[in-house]
Amino acid sequence: MRIVPINCITEETTLAKTIYNDKGNILLRSGTKLTTSLLEKIKAADINTIYIDDGYSDEEIHDVVKPELRAKAVKTIKETFQSIEHDIKKNLEISTDFNKRLKHRVMDKYLEKFKSVADAIIEDILKSHHLMVNIIDIKHIGEYQYEHAVNVAILSLVIGMEMRLSRHEMFTLFVGAILHDIGKVFISQDVLEAGDNRTKEQQEIYETHALEGYEYLKDNKGFAATAKIIIAQHHEHYDGTGYPYGTHDEAIHRNARIVAICNTYDRMTSDGPNSPALPPNEAIEYIMGCAGTKFDFDIVHIFCRKVNPYPVGTLVDLSNKKTGVVVDTNMDLPMRPIIQILAVEEKQVIKKEIIDLLSVTDITISKIRYHDLIK
Repeated sequence: MRIVPINCITEETTLAKTIYNDKGNILLRSGTKLTTSLLEKIKAADINTIYIDDGYSDEEIHDVVKPELRAKAVKTIKETFQSIEHDIKKNLEISTDFNKRLKHRVMDKYLEKFKSVADAIIEDILKSHHLMVNIIDIKHIGEYQYEHAVNVAILSLVIGMEMRLSRHEMFTLFVGAILHDIGKVFISQDVLEAGDNRTKEQQEIYETHALEGYEYLKDNKGFAATAKIIIAQHHEHYDGTGYPYGTHDEAIHRNARIVAICNTYDRMTSDGPNSPALPPNEAIEYIMGCAGTKFDFDIVHIFCRKVNPYPVGTLVDLSNKKTGVVVDTNMDLPMRPIIQILAVEEKQVIKKEIIDLLSVTDITISKIRYHDLIK
């Protein structure tokens, strides 16, 4: 099983993992032979990548949390964002005492839902003693901001678990992470959709979302101060070059430093407005390159041990011009997996020698290969 962009898939490929639509209903079941019409159906559902079974590996890739829990979390954050957007459209003046109480009552309702979701997800993660994130689940472009919030929260919990945070600390980390972009409900769609093409003025407006989100929740005693700080600080950089205040080093809360890394990784590996997804390995290499400048060096080190860009079954092109399939992961250094070399002989894929990139240091992975060896 491996994950492949939809535009690299040919007819008669077998779907390896059931696809759900943005409502959580089954779109196509695993084992389905993909036809041109079915591929178009997948594209129409705003899905750009799927899991396929091409015979290179029988290993099943599991999500770090149960799909139903992920779907429940996405539903909760979507309802929260839409409730706030509804209030904004009604032009509620939240400075009045009545509307402040109304706003708090609405958010308290969602806080209870977050508690339920967080407890279940944290329990899932705590049960996994050797947890490593392989691939974040298939994403829907139309649901980007909601799935992004959940992905960042789950990634943050994985890092928090490795840092041995307490159960309470894990909960406040989850709430701050899943709500880190709540301030975007106050930003106009044209600014959000401009993505990497924002003008200077649009970028300045966009950067207000961190403080807008913090201001919206700051007086609500139901939310822990550490969760609110994540919302305010998730775009601060360790070297002081971030926003909104240019806070640096240890003055940035530890949880905000965790979320900053997870936010960047998921944004880079997701198809967003005017910014196509990068392969996981390229996103991790970028984060590694920013260790000690944009990001906390020690947390980057943990992140790179817990997030695996090359799950078992991944096809890779190597620096020695050969192609191989990942057959195992080195737990402390997933960037250097164990590879089985593949070759095409008489239109058949032949499995050859196995090399451990942790010990064979003169060979590197040049890129993830999405097209089949046999054309």
